[in-house]
Amino acid sequence: MNVDVVVCGAGVGGLAAACALGRLGLRVLLLEKQPRPRPVAKGEVFQPGALRVLREWGVSGLLERAGALRLDRLVARDRDGTARMALDYRRLPVDGNWLLAHDYPAILRAFTEALPPSVELRRGVLADEPARSRDGRVTGVTLTEDGARRTVSAALVVAADGISSRLRRAAGIDLDRREYPHRLVAMELTGAPEVEADFSAYVTARGLRLRYPLPGGRIRLYAQAGPGELRGAGPGELDRWAAALVRDTPALAPLEDAIHEALPRRQTLPVVRALAPRLTVPGLALVGDCGHVVHPMAAQGMNSAVADADRLAEVLRECGDLTAASVDRALHAYGRARHADLVQVGRTSHNAARMVTDLSWTGRLLGRRALRYTGANDRIRYTVMHNMAGLGAHPLTPLDRLHQIGLLPDPRARRRPVWA
Repeated sequence: MNVDVVVCGAGVGGLAAACALGRLGLRVLLLEKQPRPRPVAKGEVFQPGALRVLREWGVSGLLERAGALRLDRLVARDRDGTARMALDYRRLPVDGNWLLAHDYPAILRAFTEALPPSVELRRGVLADEPARSRDGRVTGVTLTEDGARRTVSAALVVAADGISSRLRRAAGIDLDRREYPHRLVAMELTGAPEVEADFSAYVTARGLRLRYPLPGGRIRLYAQAGPGELRGAGPGELDRWAAALVRDTPALAPLEDAIHEALPRRQTLPVVRALAPRLTVPGLALVGDCGHVVHPMAAQGMNSAVADADRLAEVLRECGDLTAASVDRALHAYGRARHADLVQVGRTSHNAARMVTDLSWTGRLLGRRALRYTGANDRIRYTVMHNMAGLGAHPLTPLDRLHQIGLLPDPRARRRPVWA
C-alpha cells in the first residue's frame, strides 16, 4: 500500500496532523493501536492561538456545538479563593479571545469528525517500526493489523504515538524526560454547585489545586499529591484525604461532597517535562507528546500539538512536491522553527508550574512573590498572557524577572508592552 503520509497515533497530535495534511489534499493513513478512545483526564483546554487554527479546520465549531465552554480568565488564587494574579483573555485583540474547555473524548470526536475525505483512520493497528531505504531514510512503516504484518510506503511518516513512542526510539531520537516530584490526582466532580467560568489555580501549603468547569455541570479538579500518597488507599483514607484537601483549600468547601464522591474514580497522573533534541530525521517528523511534554498547569500541551501540525502543513505546502529531497527540506525547516518555539513554551510552562507546585522554602517564597508582583504589573501580566495564549513569543528579560519578584520597581508596570 502506498500513501502520501502515514500518521501513527490518533490522539490530539495525530488527529491534528491528519487534519492539517489532509486539507492539503494529501492521502493520509492515520493509524491508532487502541480500538477505541480511552476516557482519560488530559488536554481539555484550548488557548486562543490554537483556536485560531481550529476554526479554520472546523474543529472549534464542532466543539462549541457539542457544548464546549468558553472561559474568560486564568486565575491564580490563595487558598481562600482571593485572586492574586488574573489573566483576563478578553483583553487580547483577537477574534476568539477566550479559552475553550471540553473533556478529552469529546475533543477527539470533534477532530475525527473534521477529518478531510482524503484521510483514512484505522483503529486497532500497531505501527511497529519505520521502514527504511538503503541509505537509512524513513520511507513508511511496518504495521500489525489482525495479526498480520505488512509495510506501508509513504513520502512522510508522522510519529504522534505519545511520550513512550516506539517510532521515535526506532528513529534514534532520545527524549530527556524530567519528572516533577509530585503527581496530579484528577477528579471529575458531578452534582456540585456551579463554579466561575474560569481556569483557577489555588496556591496552598501542599501545592496546586486546579479547577475549571466542563459541560453538563461537571467540574475538573486536579490536586497535587506525593508520588505514593493515595496508593492502595481505602474508603476511610480517601475520606480523610478529601477532608484535608478542603481544610487546606477553604475555597473548595462547597465542592466537598462531590470530591468525596469522585475520589474512588480518580486518576493519578505522573507529571513530566520533556523536549526531544530534534524533531525530525529524514522522512519522519515528531508531533505532540512524542516530541515534547509540559506541565499541565499552563494549559499548553494540546495547543503545542496543534501548532506542530499547523507548522508541518505550512512547510509541506511551501515545498511544492513530495520528492524525498523536498520533504526533507521541509522537515528541516519544521524542526528548526518548532524546536525554538517549544523551548520557549517549555520554559514558560515550567516557570508557571514552579510558582505554585514548588514546596521548598525558597520555592514557596519566590513563587508567592512572583504571583503577587506579576499580578500587580500590567505590562508583565499582559506579556505572560500573550505568550500562554499562543499568539507569539515575547520572552521575559532578566530585568523583567527582577521586576517579577519585586527586587526592582518597574516604572513601566502600568503600561501595555510596546508591541501590543
